Amino acid sequence: MENRLINREETIEKKAHYLEKMEHTLHSREKTLEDKDRKLEEVLKKEVLRLEAIAELTKEEAKAVLMKKMEDEARYEASKEIRKIEIRLKEEADKKARKIISQAIQRCAIDHVSETTVSVVNLPNDEMKGRIIGREGRNIRVFENLTGINIIVDDTPEAVILSSFDPVRREIARVTLENLIIDGRIHPARIEEMYEKASKLINNEIKIEGEQAVFDTGISELNPGVIKVLGRLKYRTSYGQNVLGHSKEVSYISGIIAAELGYPIKKAKRAGLLHDIGKALTHDIEGSHAKIGAELARRLHEGEEICQSIEAHHNEIEVKTILDVIVQAADAISGGRPGARRETLESYIKRLETLENIATEFNGIEKAFAIQAGREIRVIVKPDDVDESMSVVLAKDIAKKIESEMDYPGQIKVTVIRESRAVDYAK
Repeated sequence: MENRLINREETIEKKAHYLEKMEHTLHSREKTLEDKDRKLEEVLKKEVLRLEAIAELTKEEAKAVLMKKMEDEARYEASKEIRKIEIRLKEEADKKARKIISQAIQRCAIDHVSETTVSVVNLPNDEMKGRIIGREGRNIRVFENLTGINIIVDDTPEAVILSSFDPVRREIARVTLENLIIDGRIHPARIEEMYEKASKLINNEIKIEGEQAVFDTGISELNPGVIKVLGRLKYRTSYGQNVLGHSKEVSYISGIIAAELGYPIKKAKRAGLLHDIGKALTHDIEGSHAKIGAELARRLHEGEEICQSIEAHHNEIEVKTILDVIVQAADAISGGRPGARRETLESYIKRLETLENIATEFNGIEKAFAIQAGREIRVIVKPDDVDESMSVVLAKDIAKKIESEMDYPGQIKVTVIRESRAVDYAK
């Protein structure tokens, strides 16, 4: 057994020695390979530097140039196909669309009212300001707490200003204050009494306005709750455009478009009249007026198709039916026509400047002009840099950037103009 163990030890020692020899050999080979790799990398770096020197481009720049070239070629081919498709579609659709929209605008003519967030109440004399404020400010404090609006008493002669974002509350406060001035007795108990009378009067006017709007548009069988909410829109404005007047106009235009398309006219007019009903509640409920209006219409038992068109008129949900498209088109026509809406001079000028700056950011643009009160942008391109097919893609890219970066009423038309001029002189 001892001999066997000795033999095994000798065998193991031989194997260990063999393994050490193999390990040493492997280390030598590994070192040789590392040296070769290092030399190969040095050679590759030298070759890349040589190529970069010859091409005058770095590796990353060469990749970028190649990618840009491939992208431009793909966009060029796509733009040619887009142009062919658009020409074919325009030939079929332009005449019909223009006829429908022009008839809708031509047949519709209603008055428009501009409101603000303040109301001015004239006073018989400046002594009345002190009576409105009251001893230690008790009258003005009771008035503001009761009506929920702010009274601004400043140096303006014989006038005070009522300020509130809620137009219904502001109107109730205005009627209350005018009645108090006529009565002459201004104290907390009298203020409460006049406020109750003014609230009843305005609520009655709201109901009458709602019924008048329903009568004017020829819609029947509306829920009384819908009529009341509709009447509140008389005291609501959007970009200076009275919302009730806008809703009636959208109703008329929707009816005309529906008639041209062979769609039920009454259903289209109903959806057009109710499309902005949610704006009457945006002071009380947070959220989008389209979703608020659709939820209100569902609670007051309006048809699902009408509710769908209310919720979809600003593309907050997917457009599904022809009624959705009719209401969207009528809303854009009413809100987008010149003179329908107004905004402050500063924001107007800033919007025009932003519009022109967005257009000039693209390559190949020579000049850009915002016209039609900011409802159209005309872009003049360099004919050598942009061809006919690429101008189609450029117009779409500018329109997408405007949509993503700007807030604006209605829609903005993007026109790309490309022209070549040959000039010579007769001597």
